[in-house]
Amino acid sequence: MIATKQQNPVLLVHGINDTGAVFNKMAFSLRQQGLSVHTVDLIPNNGSEVLEKLAQQVANYVNDTFATAQPLDIVGFSMGGIVSRYYIQRLGGINRVQRFITISSPHYGTIVAYGTWLAGALQMRPHSDFLNDLNSDVEMLKQLNFTSIWTPYDLMIIPTESSQLGIGKEITLPVLLHPLMLTDSRTLSIVAKILTKSVKS
Repeated sequence: MIATKQQNPVLLVHGINDTGAVFNKMAFSLRQQGLSVHTVDLIPNNGSEVLEKLAQQVANYVNDTFATAQPLDIVGFSMGGIVSRYYIQRLGGINRVQRFITISSPHYGTIVAYGTWLAGALQMRPHSDFLNDLNSDVEMLKQLNFTSIWTPYDLMIIPTESSQLGIGKEITLPVLLHPLMLTDSRTLSIVAKILTKSVKS
């Protein structure tokens, strides 16, 4: 394998009930490192749309924003990590994305999703058909530089171990609240380090 120092544009994908603005502090931090940072606003953002449709919005944004041959890196927070996985695993993103980071994403679902009957939320319940399908060929993510960052104190991702995918790199941070994962200085430092590290090709 050859390691290349190539710096890719970075796409930040938000979670439920958020917009791209939730990444303001992280985006500023990454731009300070010289990275080109982009955010996408998923519509609707309240869990009422199926995740496949939100993933198509990510695909459309990528196709409209970047040159066809341009590799990119993705950071997905919470639901945004699952939406990004669908883009990567089902909509061709596997051929473009080189570094992929999920932050507190419910890879194996969260029981919090039982609190609503909204279509997208149903897909984030443990053992949902949607997650079972994505996890059936999760091995393909080994083609990327994949990292999952999560906190054992998360009250949105229950059980918290659901944020562990079992492949790639796992980083646990003792952050007290789900939303604080995006502003904690340790998260910002780790994300910047991953996105500026060489990728294996």
